[in-house]
Amino acid sequence: MAVTSRTSSTASETPGEGYKWIALSNTTLGILMATINSSIILIALPDIFRGIHMNPLVSSNTSYLLWLLMGYLVVTAVLVVSFGRLGDMYGRVRMYNLGFVIFTAFSILLSVTWMAGGAGALWLIIMRILQGVGGAFLFANSSAILTDAFPRHQRGLALGINNVAAIAGSFLGLILGGLLGPVEWHLVFVVSVPFGIFGTFWSYSKLRDIGMRIPTSIDWWGNATFAIGLVALLAGITYGIMPYGHDTMGWTDPWVLLALFGGAAVLVVFAVIETRVKNPMFRLPLFRIRAFAAGNMAALLASLGRGGMMFILIIWLQGIWLPLHGYSFVNTPLWAGIYMLPLTAGFLIAGPASGYLSDHFGARPFATGGMVVAAISFLLLTFLPINFSYVFFALLLLLNGLAMGLFASPNRAGIMNSLPPHQRGAGAGMSATFQNSAMVLSIGIFFTLIITGLASHLPAEMYQGLVHQGVPAPDATRVSHLPPTATVFAAFLGYNPVKSLLGPVLAHMPAARVTYLTGRAFFPHLIAHAFGDGLHEAFYFALVACAVAAGASWLRGGKYHYVEGAELGSSGRVAADDRATTSLGELGVNPTSTNGRAANGRAANGRAANGNAGNGAKAGRTGGARGRRSAR
Repeated sequence: MAVTSRTSSTASETPGEGYKWIALSNTTLGILMATINSSIILIALPDIFRGIHMNPLVSSNTSYLLWLLMGYLVVTAVLVVSFGRLGDMYGRVRMYNLGFVIFTAFSILLSVTWMAGGAGALWLIIMRILQGVGGAFLFANSSAILTDAFPRHQRGLALGINNVAAIAGSFLGLILGGLLGPVEWHLVFVVSVPFGIFGTFWSYSKLRDIGMRIPTSIDWWGNATFAIGLVALLAGITYGIMPYGHDTMGWTDPWVLLALFGGAAVLVVFAVIETRVKNPMFRLPLFRIRAFAAGNMAALLASLGRGGMMFILIIWLQGIWLPLHGYSFVNTPLWAGIYMLPLTAGFLIAGPASGYLSDHFGARPFATGGMVVAAISFLLLTFLPINFSYVFFALLLLLNGLAMGLFASPNRAGIMNSLPPHQRGAGAGMSATFQNSAMVLSIGIFFTLIITGLASHLPAEMYQGLVHQGVPAPDATRVSHLPPTATVFAAFLGYNPVKSLLGPVLAHMPAARVTYLTGRAFFPHLIAHAFGDGLHEAFYFALVACAVAAGASWLRGGKYHYVEGAELGSSGRVAADDRATTSLGELGVNPTSTNGRAANGRAANGRAANGNAGNGAKAGRTGGARGRRSAR
């Protein structure tokens, strides 16, 4: 019988006890750098567009704005599964190191941008997408490297620290973008270069491939259909939030509908292909592992609830709360990032602690409890007035951050612990794809809810407010009928929305009127009621997503680790594993053996790897027989 070859490090290559901390520190640096860059331009976009001499609010420039915002997220969502699979085949550290090189190289090219106008914007978009390729290599392999390096009783802590770095990085990026952009917009990209160079040399000199590898063929058809389908779907979501014709959003645009339904159809074809090829990139049988399936479902729903929240909170702060509290529109991007720090603090506090505790008590109580608390925090946010007291806002952000940190680390550890060693790269990539794709989908959903709320009330309120302040009726009619998207993007980018919308009209009005219209109070009061309706709908959506995620998390069952036969304890029972593992044969994988041991996690001599090792119980008869057949 043909046997798939398996390679792994030999005993002489096994690193010492301190290696796991080297792996943790290096992968945490890589993930922190990758996630900081996923959000660093959000606050710096006005400075970037001023630097390349473009107005992002001009309709012809909107596509540049969208792809600078979303391109990095889209490419990482599309590529992480393929790059995780490559890590399983050719070595996770090798692929991770390549990611550091690619990420650093395109960070350098971003930091030396010299062009302006459309050419400059296109250069930035292409370099950001290619930088995202490097980020995808880092995302896809970091969790698998840590799972290989740490014993299972410490994986929750390690993955918790790594996962908190990933989530905290997206918020730290806001602060860095707000601080560096006004000084010199190139610094937004320069900041990654020294860390990238240091991390590259450190990873190449210190990290070692100690995980299991199975050389196999690449699933070209699966890779192609997955990339085409997911890119089309995410691009459709991206353009769906833009106006189309007389509609406030683009969900009726034929091209958007074609992208959405066509992308979904191609993904269905991809799923069919993956059930028929010999070595699929997307291991659908992994979903037979309940801990893996439930953990990924919970992570997807949590990302749906969390992903767009950051954008909505930024708009709330920049467009309404900060101007009402004395901040000029140009300064609101930086202060929005600062005022959201309690959210980051919650992640930093709860993430490592819950990861450590989940090593001892399992993922279910912490991950489920985290989603329950997150749902409660979203419910409480609906009770805040638009012009809230910051103390209560900060406490609710802290509560939400604690809840998300409580969930994220144990959930990631539960997913990784459930995977067979040679499938950790692919499994981590699949998990990252669900989360990153859900982030893009969440942004589309949250923006849709906000803009729908604005569209129902804002035109009439804006017309009345402008006419009351002396704006000629024809100009007030024209401005009030503009799609709310322009108003939202203006607030998001730190532009004065009224000044951007009225433009030349202000030159023909009395100075006192102009001062009031473009001051800090007029626009926030004008938009508050309409924005509040959409904001509540968004919070209710996040509440439901987190509540369902809590249910999915509970369904994962008790504490679970995938265990190989070599991990038998002296008592003949596997420690800290109260449920049976899943054999590789049940996952559609050809089990192999080394030195008479079955690679499917059960001993070839009839002893059960996770049952009674001394009497050849039922698990030993079924799994061991399968292992003996494959060994022959």
